[in-house]
Formats: sequence, C-alpha cells, structure tokens
Amino acid sequence: MPKQKIIAKKIELPLLREIEDFYARGLDNQFDARWSFGAPRLPDYIHQNLKHVLRSYQETALRHLNYTQKDSQATHRFNQLLFHMATGSGKTDVMAALMLYMYAEFGMQNFLFVVNTNAVVSKTRENLVNSSSAKYLFSPHHLSINGERIEIREVTAFPNQAEKGMLYLRLTTVQSLANELSSYKENGLTYEDLAEQKLVILADEAHHFSAGTKSASETKDRAWENVLDRVRQANPANRQFEFTATIDLQNEAIRNKYADKIVAQYELSRFVRDGYSKRVRYLQANSDDEQKMLNAVLLSQYRKRIAHEAGINDFKPVILFKSNKIDMSKATRQDFLELISGLSVESLRDFIRRSQSAISSRILKKVYAYFLAENLGELVVELQRDFAALHTINVNDSASDGILGDLNDLKNLNSLEETDNPFRVIFAVAKLSEGWDVLNLYDIVRISEGAEKAISKTATNSEAQLVGRGARYYPFVYEGKASYTRRFDETDADLSVLEYLDYHTMNEPKYLENLRKSLDEMDLPVEDDTDFNLLTTTVNTAFKESQVYKKGRLYYNKVEDIPVKDWDSLEKYGVRIAELPEVDLSQIVTESERNVSDKVDELMTKVFLLDLSQRENQRLLKKAMARNPFYHFNKLTHYLPNIHSIREFLESKNWLGSVTELTIRLAQGIELTRERQLQAVEQYLAYIQRAILMNYKKQRGTNTFVPIDVSAMVKDYEKRVPVQMNKLIAEHISSISMRGKNWFPYNEAIVDGLEKDFILKLIEPYIDQLQEKYDDVYLIRVDERVSSFKLHEFATNLSGLTHYAGFMPDFVLYLGKGEEVIQVYAEPKGPQLLEKDAWKEKLLLSLNGAEIIIEDDKVRLIGLPFYVSGDARAVRNALQTQLLPEKQSVTYLEELSENPQKVAENMEE
Repeated sequence: MPKQKIIAKKIELPLLREIEDFYARGLDNQFDARWSFGAPRLPDYIHQNLKHVLRSYQETALRHLNYTQKDSQATHRFNQLLFHMATGSGKTDVMAALMLYMYAEFGMQNFLFVVNTNAVVSKTRENLVNSSSAKYLFSPHHLSINGERIEIREVTAFPNQAEKGMLYLRLTTVQSLANELSSYKENGLTYEDLAEQKLVILADEAHHFSAGTKSASETKDRAWENVLDRVRQANPANRQFEFTATIDLQNEAIRNKYADKIVAQYELSRFVRDGYSKRVRYLQANSDDEQKMLNAVLLSQYRKRIAHEAGINDFKPVILFKSNKIDMSKATRQDFLELISGLSVESLRDFIRRSQSAISSRILKKVYAYFLAENLGELVVELQRDFAALHTINVNDSASDGILGDLNDLKNLNSLEETDNPFRVIFAVAKLSEGWDVLNLYDIVRISEGAEKAISKTATNSEAQLVGRGARYYPFVYEGKASYTRRFDETDADLSVLEYLDYHTMNEPKYLENLRKSLDEMDLPVEDDTDFNLLTTTVNTAFKESQVYKKGRLYYNKVEDIPVKDWDSLEKYGVRIAELPEVDLSQIVTESERNVSDKVDELMTKVFLLDLSQRENQRLLKKAMARNPFYHFNKLTHYLPNIHSIREFLESKNWLGSVTELTIRLAQGIELTRERQLQAVEQYLAYIQRAILMNYKKQRGTNTFVPIDVSAMVKDYEKRVPVQMNKLIAEHISSISMRGKNWFPYNEAIVDGLEKDFILKLIEPYIDQLQEKYDDVYLIRVDERVSSFKLHEFATNLSGLTHYAGFMPDFVLYLGKGEEVIQVYAEPKGPQLLEKDAWKEKLLLSLNGAEIIIEDDKVRLIGLPFYVSGDARAVRNALQTQLLPEKQSVTYLEELSENPQKVAENMEE
C-alpha cells in the first residue's frame, strides 16, 4: 500500500484573526489611538525609555496587546495571552515595553518573570535590571513616564505598600517558584500574599510550561503549568503573558489551549525574509571533518578581512563546531588545535588548490581565489594567532541548564560580541541553548562522527533549531552607522558575506532529506550555495534617450489628516451599521451553569434576537454605557466631536439609533437571562469603542496627485535569486530578455511566472495597436526601492470602510500623444492574495472617472483589475475598453464564450 502524504493542518487563530481583521479596516501602518492620551502611534514613554527602536512587528505586538487590554472584557477574555515570535526577533524588548505599558496604562507595579532555566534568568537580569550591562534594554538614562521618575527594582517578594514610580521585578525559574510556593520560606512568596497583589506574569520559553498539556504523563511539567495557572487566578486583575518561538499547534491539546490566546505571531521565515536576521546558507561537502574545519576557518577569516577592508575594525566572526557526544567534542577541539598549529604555506596552498576543483560552493571558491592572491605566509601566522587554544572554548552541556549552565561559560558566551572577548571558536554538543543571544556566530560546522545517528528526524529537528537560533543578525557599524536589518542583499556582493550564517553539513542523502523536512517544518528558508543566480538588468539606451526618461513624470496621491467634520457617523469609524450585529457568548459558560444543567454543549449554539428599540432594552443600553467610563459624555466627545448629547448618540440614525437589533449566540443549554443580555450589550459596545479609538484621527489619501521623475523610478538594478535547499521558496523568479522590445525600459525583465505572463501574454499583443495610436508607449516596472511611490484610497469624505494604508502597484503603462499622457496602473496578483488585497483592486478601479487634482490637466490616470492566471478577471477587456475602444470588435469575454476549449483551459489554470 502506498504511503499517505501527511499535510500539516492549517491552524485557525481566532484572536489573531479578530485583531487583524479589525485593523485591516483602516489601521495599516498606524498605531492604535487607545493609549491614554490618544496618540495615533506608540506613546512617547515607550520610545523614550527603551534602548532600541522597536521594529514594526514589535510595535504590532504591542498594538495587539493594547487591543485586548483596553477591552471591557479583558479580565475574562484576555488575562492569559501568548506572543509567538521567532527566535532572535526581540521578545525581551517587547517584554520591556510591556512592563512600561502595564504600569502607565493600568498602574501594574509587580512583575513576575519565570522561565525553565537559570541561564535565561541570568540573561534576563542583564536585560532588565543591570543598567551597566551592554545587554540592558531600557534607556541608559533615567526612566520616566509623563514626568514621573520610575525605577526597575529586582525583589524576592513584592511589598505590601508599593512605592510610587517603582516597578518590582522578581526573576525566577518555574522550578524554584513551585518549590517556594509549596513550602513556607521567610520573605518568600506565598499564594496568600499573591492573592492580595495585582501581578503580571512574564513567562518566557513558554512551550516548556505546556508540556503538561501536551502529555498527561509529564507530571513535573504539568505541575509547573498548574502553578502558573494558580498564581494568575489568585487575583482577577492578574495577567499572564507568555513568550515562545516554539509552539506545536499541530498537537491538539496545545492547539485547544492556545489557539484563542495567541495575540501576536511573527514567523521565522518572515523574520528572515524581512531582513532582520542573517540569511542562512548551507554548504554540503563530501570532505572529512578536517577539511570542513579548515574551510570554516578560511571563510571566517575571509569575513574578518572583508570587514576590515570596509572599515569595520572590530568585526569578530565566531565558529561553532557541533558534535554528538562530549568525548567527541573534546577530541574535535584537540584535532582542531593540531590542524591549526601544523599549518604551513605549502600545506595551505595545496589544500586550497585541491579544494578549488573538488568543491562547487560559490562562496568557498571566492574565498580560495581571494587568499591565493594574498601572502599565504602572513595568512598562516594570522590563523595561528587568531585560532590559538586561548581563543577556543569547549562547552560541554551535560547539565540540565545546557551550555549556559556554567557561570564562567555563561559570561564568556554572552559577551562574544564585545571587543575584549578573545574567543573565535566554540565546541559544543547540544543545540544552542535558550537564552544564548550570540549575534556574531557566522559558521556552524556539523562534525560527521556517528552520522548514522544524525540521520534520524529527531536529530535533524535539533539541527534545524540550531540553525534558526544561530541566524540572529549582528548590527555591526558600517560607515558610522549600525543597522539592525541586512544592508547588502541588493547592493554589495562582497560585503553580503557579513550577513550570512553558513551551515557546513554532510552530503548524505537520507540525512539531507530529513534536514530539508525539519527546515520546512520550522518555516526556515535556507539557501543552497551551489545554486545561486544573480539576475541583473540595465535601462536600455533607447529609453534613456527618450523624452519620457528625461522629462516624464509618474504620479501618486498625497495623504491628509481627516477633518473633524467628517467624523459624523459610526460608519466613518469602521462600524458596520448596515449589517445586523452579532455577539458570540457561546464560549462563556460558568461553572454554576454547567452544574445546574447537564444539557450545556459549547460545541452547539443557538441564536437569540434582542430588540434594542424596546424600552426595557433601551434601559439595558443605558446601563451598559453607564458602566463603561468611555461612554460618559465628557470622554465620548473627545473621540466623537460632532455629537451634542448622549441622547443624540443613542437615538440618531448616524449613531446607535441605526442599531435596532442585536443577535446573541449562546451555547446550547444556556438561557438568555437579563444578565446575559446586559453582557451581550456591553460586549457590542466594547466593539464599537475599539472601532472609535482605533480609527479616530488617521490620515487618508487625497485626490491630489503629485509627480516623481521617471528617471528616479527607472534605474539599473540586480536581484539575487537563491535556490533554496528546502521547499520554502518564493515564486520562481527568472530573467527574460526584452532586447529589441523598446517599449520595455529594461534590457531584461526580472519577474515571476505571473508577471511574465502579464508582460508577454497580456501587454505585448497590444503594443502594435497602442503604438499606432500613441507616440510613447512604455511598460514601466515600478522599482520597489522607491518607497514613496504609493497609491492611497481617497474620497471627498469618509464613506464606508476604508483602508488608510498605501500600496505600490507593480507596473505603470505609460502612453503619450503630443501633450496628452495616460498612465495605467496594473498589478498581477496570485489567487491566494485576491481576498486579502481586494481593497487594492478597488483602489485601482476607483481611479477610473474619479475627480482628480493634478498639476497637468492633460494627464489621465487609469486603474486595471488585478491580472490573475488565465486573465479570469478580464483585464484584456478592460484594457481594450479604456485604451482601444475603436478597435474592440469583440470583447475578451465574448471571445472566450465562443471558444469552450479556451474556457476549459482557463478554468484549469
């Protein structure tokens, strides 16, 4: 019987979906206005009190947190949340910001940090408490919020009377916490004390605390999980915020626990592709361990030389040699030291020349060529100095604390980036420990001993995690500036070696097959160094000589603040008042309700209709508003400047008067009591509150379009297209020759398959007809490096649900005749993005016939529908109608109707 292919189940994350859907209605690239003083971005107290500038995904995580904590149901719905963020993405920065946020917005002063190892406790103490540490994450200056001086103080127990401006932080392992709470200890924590305190639990590496959920047999981990549950439940005001890069949502028990608790998610693949990590490249070889060692040393020294030549003088790349066993790790270190001490000019030259013909790795070939042109005598001396025994460290992680269990090793390993740290080489056994935040690790070498054991899927899972943790980006200073994202992907081929992690592995088919699977499961893109394409293109000479290049302009629209007068209805804030609202209470069932009835079934629901126009239900509405301070008139008018009374807000058709009925969904067996009705009304008002707070005082696009020179948009460029060893590859990108097609400004088009079809199957067949009608015909590929060229939705007033973000169309078809110019914006789109990006298509189509203000009244702007495979959205028909109506004898749709075979092919595509 053939084996079935197991496909990972797509996981639905309802809370994340709820938040993202809410923001998608108009808050892209903006920050929630729910902060205490209503700023449309992160509050100043976060920016001013952190050492690092938060990245966009970290801001998004805080925005999502704010969505939950400002909700009127936060105590019940959102008292336990999980931040699922990639290794190296700065989870501890988010923790630091979270502490500031919870104090500033809710007055929380007690913070309990728990994790499973002492190593992470020590690392976090450096991050959050030790202001003299290079790893300290708060501002090195005095901390303050709204003029109030604040301080972070580490404690063993929380005080009964908190000092004003003091944030108390307890750092502990969950094991120590469990022991402390189960037995009385002087000045220690007790459950009774915790019941009197408002507390925020910061649970790091939280996947360890769910081992009990995952497996009922793991009683120790289940006890840890229960300890945190009990601490959180000791006081209704408590919050538990968990952080992990590793969560197995394919496991049903884990999924049931966390699916509706994940408040932020930033996957490893996105982290890599967004440029926040090193790129990962694997170098497979048939060579023995000694040859792999020497290759790694040469590549590491090449990095150091390249950095030095670029003025990066303190650049110190580190190598990790990974073994299966401690004894082998020690023996490997001894072999390495003998290899380095025994180097001579002759042996090194012979090794390089032999390897040049035997190895297919592009980067290693480049390294060999570089050093053969240098003085090998100086290189041997350099290697024997830099990789001497004093500059290597063997870390044997037999203890439960991993490779950071020894305090001396902890200090050495956590300071590898510092200039006075001498170590260039690490020998270790297990995977990189949680809590090891090394940034200047550039080479990981897999020692081949016991290779048959490394072939197992468990072994390659461990290695994939090792690679993921080693990919953290090193923010070295170049030309006077440090960067926390890659800088050389598209610019400097030599310096890009400073932004790669290289994994020197084994060329064994079964091993590589399992490694690919492990990397796919981690969602980690890894490039195969043996197959890497550099695609380049230049602007063709004919286009550079054209008047369009020299004097032509392309147009995009300006943005403006939304006028106060436009905020005149709930619809303008993103509330769908035209639809019957629904509140889902089916998951809210109390223990008493379960005890009273054996018919309660949360998997089955029933629906009730609440008539809000009835007098008794109007009283419900007023009671719910009275219980929520946001709906007090003096607060409400801050966000609804055009209402004149609470009565107007309740009765006007522009406001709540348009909401006459409310659908309430309950679990089967639960009755719609008066208390439930009030709960539903309060939840619906909380939804409206979120909409108002999130949408007020945003910017929107205008119908005023401004120019950018064509010459600034069309420039030579190159694109590197790695062929990845695993399946996590973007759409296939290739270079197609456009020489002789002077209507395309570049000599080559660097495009994916859909974009290629757009150019050659959609546009090219019309070029002759267009050139008959227009003097200038050019299809311009929009350069993504010109970030200002974006289109924004616009209208004369706010109407319906609006996206305030902009987007950059892929192509502009430029048509000129005399002084008249037509610019056609077009966007090929994969089917998986059609629903998500529907607002972009709506924006493009809104250009047609819209009233536009532009400096040149002879310029006309047109938007086409998305081009999808097979032209299922009839872009040809739209193009003919808009640009060649006189030549349109039969529409594209009619043409398809007359040709059933073509229709069938189209449907198949």
